[in-house]
Amino acid sequence: MKIKKVLVSQPKPTSEKSPYYDIAEKYGVKIDFRPFIKVESLSAKEFRQQKISILDHTAVVFTSRHAIDHFFSLCTELRVTIPETMKYFCTSETIALYIQKYVQYRKRKVFFGSTGKFADLVPLMVKHGGEKYLIPMSDVHNDEVKNLLDKNKIQHTEAVMYRTVSNDFTPEEEFNYDMLIFFSPAGIQSLMKNFPNFEQKDIAIGSFGPTTAKAVKDAGLRLDLEAPTSAAPSMPAALDMFIREHNK
Repeated sequence: MKIKKVLVSQPKPTSEKSPYYDIAEKYGVKIDFRPFIKVESLSAKEFRQQKISILDHTAVVFTSRHAIDHFFSLCTELRVTIPETMKYFCTSETIALYIQKYVQYRKRKVFFGSTGKFADLVPLMVKHGGEKYLIPMSDVHNDEVKNLLDKNKIQHTEAVMYRTVSNDFTPEEEFNYDMLIFFSPAGIQSLMKNFPNFEQKDIAIGSFGPTTAKAVKDAGLRLDLEAPTSAAPSMPAALDMFIREHNK
């Protein structure tokens, strides 16, 4: 199994300093970037079916940049003007800073957690216990957020504002790779949707994270590379080791 062409199911890196480019040059392999999934907003009509009024809330909780993009996109489509008094709670400073894309950061009340974990944002929300929190979410989510907020008796509404869908391949797109790398179970589902007769044969499959690894195996596929590990904490590090081993 010699690796000459790899498909990484993520958007193309914005920086030329990406370790993937170093791997391509180091081993003379071609690495393509092509997401198998994409995130899209619910339509205004779909959102209205949830019977949620955004302006009934005094604070919004963001757990990702996707949540920010789709919240403000929906507000525009719904013609909802967010008041100056709205507060924003974010799981990390990076996400908090991203709000600047849509609102003037200094004029708003923005709070963020220190670790990126939702559980560490909760004490901050408890301090502002009088707020009515709106939580923009994906159609696929677990109950961790709801359980934590219910446990702490925080008044909140979960609102599905975006969803993950298959980023379908066109008939013109070539699909001839020696290795495929996935980062989510949805990516595996998209592979099987796009190529229902997919036969793995000598194609190597790599996955990042335990849930993705499980999805590969549940689909009846062979998992050849699993990351992260203690030796390879990132997918580029794991890929480097794998290609070095197989392209001897």
